[in-house]
Amino acid sequence: MGVYPVFIGCAGWSIPSRFSHLFPAEGSHLERYSRGLPGVEINSAFYRPHKPETYARWAASVPEGFRFAVKVPKLITHERRLADPAAALDRFLGEVRELGDRLGPLLVQMPPSLAFRREVVEAFLGHLRDRFDGEVACEPRHPSWFNEEPEATLDRFRIARVAADPVPDGCAGEPGGWSGLVYRRLHGSPEIYHTDYGAERLAAITATVRADGARAPTWCVFDNTALGAAPENARTVWSAIRSESGNPPPL
Repeated sequence: MGVYPVFIGCAGWSIPSRFSHLFPAEGSHLERYSRGLPGVEINSAFYRPHKPETYARWAASVPEGFRFAVKVPKLITHERRLADPAAALDRFLGEVRELGDRLGPLLVQMPPSLAFRREVVEAFLGHLRDRFDGEVACEPRHPSWFNEEPEATLDRFRIARVAADPVPDGCAGEPGGWSGLVYRRLHGSPEIYHTDYGAERLAAITATVRADGARAPTWCVFDNTALGAAPENARTVWSAIRSESGNPPPL
């Protein structure tokens, strides 16, 4: 593996029955998943809050070294569109802090219609950084985000810009913003959420992630979950990376 930690995972820890052999047989879905992959993205936090005790229970059920990335609620990003975030951030962060040392990056996904407005973005990121000093990745999707000023703004607040597939704009397929974290989200292409990446593309993803891990802590999240391809795709990449280090992933 690289010099820095690499986390390969999925958006959610569902394990389709046809891929159950890739994970341990015993335990809850999360317990089984966490012994076969090193990280997961809690995508459900985007749609609804979870009780602090739920996060604490999840943290207690995974091995040391496993990490949860958590998606910031759509109330903040899509409904309020970053305005007046203080109360909602306080509630969300109060919940996710129960993950303790299992907490990885926060993911801030912007709606496709949300253009970059410096004053609004700086105010939001200021509120966020006043409350949270850990890793953060931002996934903008409006074309106005992919130029010099937004990149500099994200860098100033230590926010990595997600490298996404499919690519919503010219440079969005490569990491940007703060260089201290690489965060890739692979939604499936050409058919978003559905396409299985296949052996050739997974080999290329493995090489890319390996190079990422040589320069920064790295996350690669498979979100092609609609037909259940994500766990197998993630497991293939993680197995290749671990095998190259002489450390095959456990079952």
